[in-house]
Amino acid sequence: MKCEIAVVGGGLTGLAISLGLAGKGVDTALIAPPSSQDGRTTALFGASLEYLASLDVLEAVKAVGAPLQTMRIIDDTGRILRAPIVEFESAEIGLDSFGVNALNRDLNQVMSERLADFSNVTRFASPLRKMQTDQDMAHLELEDGTRISTHLVVGADGRNSLVRKSAGIEVRTWPYPQSAMVLNFSHQRPHHNISTEFHRPAGPFTQVPLPGNASSLVWVEKPDIARTVQQAAPTELARMVEERMHSILGAVELTSEIQCFPLSGGRAHSLTAQRVALVGEAAHVFPPIGAQGLNLGLRDVASIIDLVGSGKSAAGSDEMLHAYENARRTDIAVRSFGVDLLNRSLLADMLPMQILRTAGLQALASIAPARRFAMREGVSPGSGIFGMRDHSALVRR
Repeated sequence: MKCEIAVVGGGLTGLAISLGLAGKGVDTALIAPPSSQDGRTTALFGASLEYLASLDVLEAVKAVGAPLQTMRIIDDTGRILRAPIVEFESAEIGLDSFGVNALNRDLNQVMSERLADFSNVTRFASPLRKMQTDQDMAHLELEDGTRISTHLVVGADGRNSLVRKSAGIEVRTWPYPQSAMVLNFSHQRPHHNISTEFHRPAGPFTQVPLPGNASSLVWVEKPDIARTVQQAAPTELARMVEERMHSILGAVELTSEIQCFPLSGGRAHSLTAQRVALVGEAAHVFPPIGAQGLNLGLRDVASIIDLVGSGKSAAGSDEMLHAYENARRTDIAVRSFGVDLLNRSLLADMLPMQILRTAGLQALASIAPARRFAMREGVSPGSGIFGMRDHSALVRR
């Protein structure tokens, strides 16, 4: 078959860009093998909510998620120099909430149901086998033998992207001496829509609200400790979670299996190649600090949709790919550097690094303009400098 754009990857990023293209009337092929239905969650913020609103799925997303009204950072490193508790409240910058946290499987279902409304998207369950490109087209072959020719391939196929590899795009990766454990749990006390990130010596320990008296957890630890935690009985693991949260939510009961992933970072040397554009984790990977991952990927997606919708250059043309590379390079570099620096500051025992980190959090706690700037930038990059767009309609329940 022939189509204008082919999207490879059936995760949230792949579904999001397919929906955006469908809404623009673009003839699209979505190569999306069934995704795993695990218990991981995603927190979505301002710019991501704007994009979901443009897809007409925001109300459905809010219906399956919990609003995030307060983001709290607690220095739990136990070091001599410790930062004060920092609380970011959405009301301080005129918002009802910063965003929404929801189960990935629920977000996937919402977007898949919306995608079914469009006749200009053809979905393929068979995985990509190989890809070749020439000056005019990209040619895909799926594992079941299906062949697809297209003007542009969007690689949304994750950190081990076959699209990226087939396009010959190099990637720089770096390991961290950490593993991330994720699970969901119910708790005795209400969370009041407050997300708490404990900064511990091995990495962040982050509780994020879900609907009702429930939350998701991202727990970063040294690999050997993570292996021990994984082997704990459910009741013992629940006790460990409550203990590390200092019982702020009372007694805890697990509602999902624990999953564990080695942490690493990575950035593709280029976001584009001949007839190819990378988005999401195919382009950039970093530790789970500040819920930046999917939100950064959705900004990649929105950029491509804007370029396709503008009609200024043909999909997959050198002009379009050059414009995408230029539009996304700075945001990706700044976010990747910031998350990497903060994560390494948690790991560092050096006094100068502790002083810098503590001073930064102290400034956010005590200097209101700095705190508001950080909140605006977190919700909508660029708005800290150029002014906050009104997201209140997006995040109001």
